[in-house]
Amino acid sequence: MDDMQAWAVARPGPIDDGPLQLVRRPVPEPGPGELLLEVEACGICRTDLHLTEGDLTPKRPGVVPGHQAVGTVVAVGAEPAAGVGPAAGVGPAGGVGSARFAVGDRVGVAWLRGTCGVCEFCRAGAENLCPRSAYTGWDADGGFAEYAVVPDAYAYRLPGDRSAVELAPFLCAGIIGYRALLRANLPPGGRLGIYGFGSSAHLTAQLATAQGAELFVMTRGERNRALARELGATFVGATTDPPPAGLDAAIVFAPAGDVVPSALEATKPGGTVVVAGIYLSDVPALSYERHLFHERDLRSVTSNTRRDGEELFRLVGRLPVIPHTTVVPFGAVDQALADLAHGRASGSLVAVLDD
Repeated sequence: MDDMQAWAVARPGPIDDGPLQLVRRPVPEPGPGELLLEVEACGICRTDLHLTEGDLTPKRPGVVPGHQAVGTVVAVGAEPAAGVGPAAGVGPAGGVGSARFAVGDRVGVAWLRGTCGVCEFCRAGAENLCPRSAYTGWDADGGFAEYAVVPDAYAYRLPGDRSAVELAPFLCAGIIGYRALLRANLPPGGRLGIYGFGSSAHLTAQLATAQGAELFVMTRGERNRALARELGATFVGATTDPPPAGLDAAIVFAPAGDVVPSALEATKPGGTVVVAGIYLSDVPALSYERHLFHERDLRSVTSNTRRDGEELFRLVGRLPVIPHTTVVPFGAVDQALADLAHGRASGSLVAVLDD
């Protein structure tokens, strides 16, 4: 096949103005240390919406979003030249000294697609903070296409007992939620507040409750509230509603900075509030006494490490964490992003390639 269909950001702007266009592109060729995948399904993330609308400035014209892709390897690029990258085997473009995957393997494509491997952050195990990091669907074309390229070193081996639709949301929503949960310092059996209840939040809620947490959800939209109740939340309310008990930790998934003071005020002394999104509107002025005193911590999440993803998939194999998905035909990706923007979606949206 010489060309393919793909969704490209023609000109960032409001989703209702049609910034995302269905185009035909040549099928990409895998370079050294890269894999070419035939995409089966790709999760639709709020980050894709931020990129399409211009909250995140695209790093290349006509970029193809999508960074939760599940596919089959159909071609493998050449081995990288000897000496490429540091001793760890990962160079700036994510090349590897020997391929981990072969034609026919089922793999996943996630947000992080390259780090330098040699900076202070990479050496310290914090590759998510690498200043030369690169991202799928932002720096390079992503999974809203029939075919996609991924560096071998940044692809995930996926279990064979789950469908592509079920696996896709874990590749960003799941990984970011898992990292946010780690940074929340939630004590065993503690009370966790979740602000916003979309794709990442509903997966994180299941991870937390499977490990004994009590769940309090503050979100907009009756669909999201109904899902929170279905997943066993003790309390479900609006984002401005104070929970009926002090929280040990809270995670803010909603991209609204005005939620942060409410989350801090709801958190007990010594608790932690984590902001999990890549984009957040401005946070209002905080009162030291009401919001930060008594050793409350306010933390952020920046991308993820590959270790986060590997750990998550090991947990997914043991815990009953199941995405609540809505299947979207590939030709309706733009409409799905509009549904996400206007609060008409719940759970995880997953685009599947047309037959």
